[in-house]
Amino acid sequence: MASSLSLISPHTLNLRTPKTLNLRAPRRPMCIKARTVPALTQDDLKKLAADKAVEYVKSGMVLGLGTGSTAAFVVSKLGELLASGELTDIVGVPTSKRTEDQARSLGIPLSVLDDHPRIDLAIDGADEVDPNLDLVKGRGGALLREKMVEAASEKFVVVADETKLVAGLGGSGLAMPVEVVQFCWKYNLIRLQELFKEEGVEAKLRMEGDKPYVTDNFNYIVDLYFKTPIKDGPAAGKEISVLEGVVEHGLFLNMATAVIIAGKEGVDVMKK
Repeated sequence: MASSLSLISPHTLNLRTPKTLNLRAPRRPMCIKARTVPALTQDDLKKLAADKAVEYVKSGMVLGLGTGSTAAFVVSKLGELLASGELTDIVGVPTSKRTEDQARSLGIPLSVLDDHPRIDLAIDGADEVDPNLDLVKGRGGALLREKMVEAASEKFVVVADETKLVAGLGGSGLAMPVEVVQFCWKYNLIRLQELFKEEGVEAKLRMEGDKPYVTDNFNYIVDLYFKTPIKDGPAAGKEISVLEGVVEHGLFLNMATAVIIAGKEGVDVMKK
């Protein structure tokens, strides 16, 4: 028995020791922080609406170019598309001197209503938009030229952010402008305030510094501040217009073809 065991080499026995147990503490799971998406600013929303509106523009069109911060994004985009060659042969009819200056600086060919009385498409912003797509415009002071150009347009597309939506015109509590001649402006201010006495309207002459604001047409603006929304827009517009010395009002009624509203959930197109 002893001699048989001596024939077995000790190297043939597999006497490996078991692996050492890993008693180290388990690794902590990685913590991945989600990157915070910055909230869209009001300018971001205006740009979204403007980009959507420019999709309506085709080469060869005569375009009404609106006034204001949102319309400025539209004009800027049109300049980009012209420079890249994506748009050609468009003609712009500006609604204010500052829009004219911006468009000219971007190389957009310009004209006037006298030479182009029929406009294919106008794009402009709005200060208020109600569920019927009626508007308050003119807080930028260009309401007369805006209304003339947009009334001459086959289509009128409005661009705005969601803060401009109201249940009824005048409902924001901000200004509803009325352009008046300089002559006896105070007389018309008092008449406008009396006209809407039941609505608790406050009428104020628009100022620029310590002087009255003067429009591109050398008129003044009386801003009306409503405590409650205007009950009957068409009736209010007619009553304002019959006052001698009133040039134009900021109620843009039954004019919009479509309203593009940019909000935090995306861009909506409202049509009648």
